[in-house]
Amino acid sequence: MNLKKLFLNHCKKNNLEININQLELVDQLNNFYNLNFNKSFLKKIFFKKNTKPGFYLQGDVGVGKTMILNFFYENFKLTKQRIHFNEFMISFHDFKFKNKENKKENIIDKFVKKLKKNYELIYFDEFQVTNIVDAMILGNLFKKIFNENIKVLFSSNIKINDLYKDGLQRDQFLPFIKILKNKCFQGKLVIEEDYRKSKSDKNKRFFYPLNSTTNFKVNKFYRQITKDIYNKEKILSIKSRKFIIKNYFNGTLRFDFKNLCAKNIGAEDYIKIAESSSFMVIENIPNFNNDNSNQQQRFITLVDILYEKKIPLLVSSKSQLDSITSSNNLRDVFKRTISRLHELTSTSYNLR
Repeated sequence: MNLKKLFLNHCKKNNLEININQLELVDQLNNFYNLNFNKSFLKKIFFKKNTKPGFYLQGDVGVGKTMILNFFYENFKLTKQRIHFNEFMISFHDFKFKNKENKKENIIDKFVKKLKKNYELIYFDEFQVTNIVDAMILGNLFKKIFNENIKVLFSSNIKINDLYKDGLQRDQFLPFIKILKNKCFQGKLVIEEDYRKSKSDKNKRFFYPLNSTTNFKVNKFYRQITKDIYNKEKILSIKSRKFIIKNYFNGTLRFDFKNLCAKNIGAEDYIKIAESSSFMVIENIPNFNNDNSNQQQRFITLVDILYEKKIPLLVSSKSQLDSITSSNNLRDVFKRTISRLHELTSTSYNLR
């Protein structure tokens, strides 16, 4: 596969900037493809021991990691799956719950065998680990995935060694880090510019500070997009829980930040909410610090899922977007959230 030629044609066709660091990454991905899927290439040039089933791409926010891996993924003529890591882990826990009566076979083995039947390649974009329950099982889970020779692509803002940094019982997570380093080629994309910020247009749907003027602007915009649409309360059923959306205008949703991030809800709830939405308003986003870091972590998860589901946003905030403060432990991860909010609140990110 000549991935570089295809990529150059793709950039030219879509009027995308071509960067030498990105082209070097394309060469690395092309090599990953040939080592794992080009059998004649493998026989002629490399021994099987030189292959690795994973590729872990690390880089700062907005540098084009997702764009390149998406292009690479789309050009793989394989049985494949692109999935948000939260959704993947939810599917594992659901599988575990449904098979809890089956004591004869290891749940992880059974889950991975099912993956093996359906997919040759799995792609996790913006990979991170924040949940202690997930952290404790990832070593055994991915050991089995790689042993079954399922190929895996990761993109992340976080270096492998820094995953789950400062997390509870991190010593039990270290075997997973060792597995990733042994089983993945590691790439790094370094570009100074955040393309999401440079392409956004002054964040026309991001309003600050929190005052009567901002509230007036939000209400005016909201009235315009919900004109002639009736509000109908929507109730989501999420396993044994119910989540009530009081402001639901045929896919246009409106929330106060506290109703989404100050309550004990998480990724599974956000996925269901996003699936019910075509546009979302989130009001009263605060500054974050060590005292409200749990709310910040939920907000990070929420924005990741909304970005994955391509849900445009209107936001009101206490501070200007690039000035929203962060708790100490989440400062690096929060850069991705800010970058994604630049895109989701820009008017170039069209309403559906």
